[in-house]
Amino acid sequence: MAVFSIHGDIIWTEEPGSFRSVNNGYLTIEDEKIVSVSSSAPSCRIVDAEDCLVIPGLSDLHLHAPQYAFCGLYMDEELLDWLNNHTFPEEGKYADAEYADRAYSKLVRDLLRGPDTRVSVFGTIHTDTTLCLMQKLEEAGFSGFAGKVNMDRNSPDFLTEKTEQSLAETERFVREAGKFRNMKPVITPRFIPSCSDRLMEGLSEIIRKYDLPVQSHLDENLSEIEWVKELCPYSSSYADAYDRFGMLSSKSIMAHCVYLNDEEIELMRKRGSFIAHSPSSNANLSSGIAPIRKYLDAGLKIGLSSDVSGGSSLSMFRIIQDAISVSKLLWRLKEGSGRALSFAEAFYLASKAGGEFFGKTGSFEPGYDADVVILDDSADSTILRPELSVEERLEYYVYAHAEKSVKAKFIKGRKVFSEE
Repeated sequence: MAVFSIHGDIIWTEEPGSFRSVNNGYLTIEDEKIVSVSSSAPSCRIVDAEDCLVIPGLSDLHLHAPQYAFCGLYMDEELLDWLNNHTFPEEGKYADAEYADRAYSKLVRDLLRGPDTRVSVFGTIHTDTTLCLMQKLEEAGFSGFAGKVNMDRNSPDFLTEKTEQSLAETERFVREAGKFRNMKPVITPRFIPSCSDRLMEGLSEIIRKYDLPVQSHLDENLSEIEWVKELCPYSSSYADAYDRFGMLSSKSIMAHCVYLNDEEIELMRKRGSFIAHSPSSNANLSSGIAPIRKYLDAGLKIGLSSDVSGGSSLSMFRIIQDAISVSKLLWRLKEGSGRALSFAEAFYLASKAGGEFFGKTGSFEPGYDADVVILDDSADSTILRPELSVEERLEYYVYAHAEKSVKAKFIKGRKVFSEE
């Protein structure tokens, strides 16, 4: 791939609490990688983004692709009722290839317009339509993971698999997903209540055989936690129930983690597992507020996630807002919860911290993947803009224009979207 440079107002985070920026700078890219950020023009092709913000691509660690069809609906219920009354019936529709094709096409089209460049996605129990989802993400240029969901108990008949069939279909999914270059398979037990011990044992064998990552849910809702205690009396905690099957590691994403106890915090830290913090969904479904400051202080790995359709927006800018907002509420309402997240910290979680799960992405340090988003803020602050720093302009954009289409997006140095 030829060397080129993006010219604009460049801003990124390398550490949690602060931004780095170069006004009127040049971000140079070669062979899918970041080479440098400089104030001097290099001798290569220039992509002109003058007067625009140039930021790293963001990562969504937890997204339910089939739920996007009803995004923004049914928020008056808590998790378990919401699943049974709305989510499961919708996911049952993805046995129909034509329906899945239409729904996933809309999801991918809308994802392209936002700031995400890396995603970890849940499909459904249906192997072929989940492969269809992967193909659409691959063709659009996305990089990340997608998983065929596993469920063999405590779910409707139309979403309940026979255990051995679920394992056979999972292995078929893994083999057929090998044809994709940038989208990779991830083992996806929905959560402990929907997966029998035999299913979890079989999935752990597939994980070891193919050296695969894992994504699931952990400690999202109080009723769910009590249910897991009943289903797994042999486990000391919800996290331990996963760990017994080898599903906590540095290649694991556990969504939510609202109610981790001290034992679980230490286990997650020891295993190096990632938390997909889902502030919008946790508020919408009345699940609670995850104590992210406590988890950060404990050394846990944390990224952000939309959790569509528990979350009502695909935009990671909206998730950054909500992560900050709920941390402020927790700080105000719960003594000893620690200071609220700053804007720089929340942006770091959405970029470099979450990006770590996918490799080296989410920063403009040399050697990182060239995942780049260009934001045009030239029309919305003609009065304020001359007085604002690059950091202030980014904050204004994130809060005022979370749902606005990006101007352009590059993934691994390849332009995958342009508003023009």
